[in-house]
Amino acid sequence: METTDLNLMLIEANEQIKRLSFEETQNIILLTKHVILDVREESEVSFSGMIKNAVNVPRGLIEFKFRPGSKENPVNIDEETNILLYCAVGHRSALAAKVLDDIGFNNVFNIGGFGEWVSNGGEIDKP
Repeated sequence: METTDLNLMLIEANEQIKRLSFEETQNIILLTKHVILDVREESEVSFSGMIKNAVNVPRGLIEFKFRPGSKENPVNIDEETNILLYCAVGHRSALAAKVLDDIGFNNVFNIGGFGEWVSNGGEIDKP
């Protein structure tokens, strides 16, 4: 895949999926039913940890693990659940969020990168 193709995919994902600020994310976590998905690779998670209470599902497995209405999803997601995705810097999470939105999930948001979360004082589960 060429860089321009990836750039176009990111532009499309960022136009389709809302990117939440740290404060908006905190409000969703405090006030709503939600799931936080870490779409980084396991090696990244084992090195740096994850956002507190997040579930790790690498970007390449999103399409295989999640189906709207399926009881086989690795977490309990229904129409009320806000799905918050992040990765290292926000690119893979944007693409993964777009995929979830495209296959029929509601309330899908990109919350950006792990480093941004940590620099804002967000809670993490250490490796």
